[in-house]
Amino acid sequence: MVCARTLSRVKDTTRATSTPGKRPAKPKRPKRPLTRKQKIVRVLMWIGLVVVSLVLVAVAGVVVVYEKTSIPDPNAAFRTETSFVYYANGKSEIGDFALQNRVSIPYSEMPKDIKQAVVAAENRTFWTDPGIDFKSIIRAVLNNSQGQSIQGASTITQEYVKVLYLNEERTYSRKVKEAILALKLSHKMSKQQILEGYLNTIYFGRGAYGIQAAAEAYFNEPASALNLRQAAVLASILNNPYGLDPANGKDAVAALTQRYDYVLSGMAQMGDITQAEATKAQKRLPVFPKIKVSNTYGGQRGHMLALVKNELLKLGFTESQIEGGGLRVTTTLTRKDMAAARQGVMEERPTGFSDKQLHIGVALDQVGTGALLGFYGGQNYLESEINWAASGGQIGSSMKPVTLATALEAGYSLTSTFDGNSPYVFPGGLEVHNEGENEGTPNGDSYGSNVTALYGLEQSINTVYVDMTHSIPNGSRKIYRNALKMGMPPNKANPQYPGIPDSSVDLDPTDALITLGKARISPINLANTYATIANGGRRADVHVISKVTDASGKLLYQFQDATTQAIPGPISDDVSYAMQQVVKSGTGTAALALGRPAAGKTGTANNAKGGVSSAWFSGFTPQIACSVMYLRGNGVESLDGWLPSYFGADYPARTWTAVMEKAEAGLPVAQFPPPANVSGTPPETGHESYPSTSTSPSKTPSKKPSHTASRQPSEPPSSTATSPSDEPTESTQPSDSTGASDTP
Repeated sequence: MVCARTLSRVKDTTRATSTPGKRPAKPKRPKRPLTRKQKIVRVLMWIGLVVVSLVLVAVAGVVVVYEKTSIPDPNAAFRTETSFVYYANGKSEIGDFALQNRVSIPYSEMPKDIKQAVVAAENRTFWTDPGIDFKSIIRAVLNNSQGQSIQGASTITQEYVKVLYLNEERTYSRKVKEAILALKLSHKMSKQQILEGYLNTIYFGRGAYGIQAAAEAYFNEPASALNLRQAAVLASILNNPYGLDPANGKDAVAALTQRYDYVLSGMAQMGDITQAEATKAQKRLPVFPKIKVSNTYGGQRGHMLALVKNELLKLGFTESQIEGGGLRVTTTLTRKDMAAARQGVMEERPTGFSDKQLHIGVALDQVGTGALLGFYGGQNYLESEINWAASGGQIGSSMKPVTLATALEAGYSLTSTFDGNSPYVFPGGLEVHNEGENEGTPNGDSYGSNVTALYGLEQSINTVYVDMTHSIPNGSRKIYRNALKMGMPPNKANPQYPGIPDSSVDLDPTDALITLGKARISPINLANTYATIANGGRRADVHVISKVTDASGKLLYQFQDATTQAIPGPISDDVSYAMQQVVKSGTGTAALALGRPAAGKTGTANNAKGGVSSAWFSGFTPQIACSVMYLRGNGVESLDGWLPSYFGADYPARTWTAVMEKAEAGLPVAQFPPPANVSGTPPETGHESYPSTSTSPSKTPSKKPSHTASRQPSEPPSSTATSPSDEPTESTQPSDSTGASDTP
């Protein structure tokens, strides 16, 4: 009984704790796995969400970049000012430096045909697109993803943006910036304004920027006069300005014709012209007239501007300042002296020799200032950019005055005597000959063993000056040092010894025959060297620029007149006196026709084949130093057997006289100082003066002394003496040639 009641209570209790009306929870069924299709749908949904998110982020980014991107200032090329170059008076213009040949014209002056042709050629959706072509951009991206190059897809607006504000860098970042700027520009400017700007800035080839310059460069007409054919050609050329220029050969003409047909067909498709008009124009290209080359660089003008630009760069001005900085450059050049150099050459040069083969260089240097007054560089600059007044050649015996100055410094005098016999034989067999071999004297003319330094210079006796060189302790190096100090720059440019140009060729301090002038020196630098002698031994650096200002007149550079004492004044006066005797009674008597006090020196040099490679006459008055050089071909070809006369005393001396007559016209006649008759202690015996006592320098009798044995040199050809401390270090090799052989 107890058990039954107890069980009954338990059951009652259980019922009491149950929630009335609620069924007991059913056990959970396991989830079914997703089908393959469901999985794909779910993945695609997530990808879609990611793509949409990325697109939204990208759009937001583009909007932010668009809002933050501002239209920059135009590139410097379109804000440049032309730099002008003037003669010494600061008023007469020589020429200019300009970064772009560009003249802007208003939209109204541009003919309808050029506007339509350019749109048909470059961007047929121009009038309706927002500044960019989305289809072209997508196509370019797809193509670029398959190759290495980055294709274009640029509209006219984008091209205008790139030229005016950006650069030619082929990167995606530049393309993105280009597109954004194109969109902004399209909102800021009308299509008409954009096309006008584009046609005024785009490059058409032949140095022409903009349609006005292009019309003149190709058809010698203003843009307003262009016809349909001409407009279609210029629109075609935009695609490849060099490759489609008809002046560049048959292939260029063929490529141009194909592009030309494309442009005309496009114009017809767009309704700008009828198909009949297009077909008629496609039958032939327009006539291309022979365009007269701009005189900006014609004649000697190009050589002048090249010298000016080189000096501006040397002074620290940049290319951008020169080409578009609005500089005002006043030079040292004068119309009178430039004309004198050219006219003198034209009057005296031999006939029948072309400018391409016969090269004549002339330089006029103002004594005391170093100002280059005038020059003649040879061939028309447009035919050859080589300026022979600056390039130069082997100077031959033109070096002998420097040797004489060095000998006088060493203790010799004008009456000291040296060996004038020919040949002069070095230990080892190297021989130096005087002139006369071509006149039947096997070894050249001999003048005896006791020839004065003065007479040796008058007659340009090689053996006298070779003996003199080797009678000076460390003679070759000391001559080299004086050459630098007086105006000849070293082989490697050194600011201590400037010049035009700043370097020489084969000016060797170890050359035993340095006095015979193997070195290649420019007429400009040789004239400056001789100007040092005319100026009492005081060297003034040669230069072509006197002043530079900006467009507003602010002074940017001013040449400061300054001189340095290269050789002592008394020694300079004696060298000047000796060079005056060269004109009065030596190898330079042709200069007597100048009719005023003058000093000078002839010079010829031998080439490797034994022929005469150059002929010179250089000299000075108290006001102007002038150097004249005759060369052939590449500068080392033989003049003998080609020119009627190759002697420096002939064509070069006559040319010098003709040039100086015009350059000196109107100047007062000035006198040279008297000789100083310096006389020191010779460094070695055997060079006694002739005569032993004199109130003025004397020369040997006009009758040649009898032949005596040659004196042996005191120094072998390949001197290894230590270079003086004030010389720049040079790496050179001893000479193994006789260098030069001067002739009367």
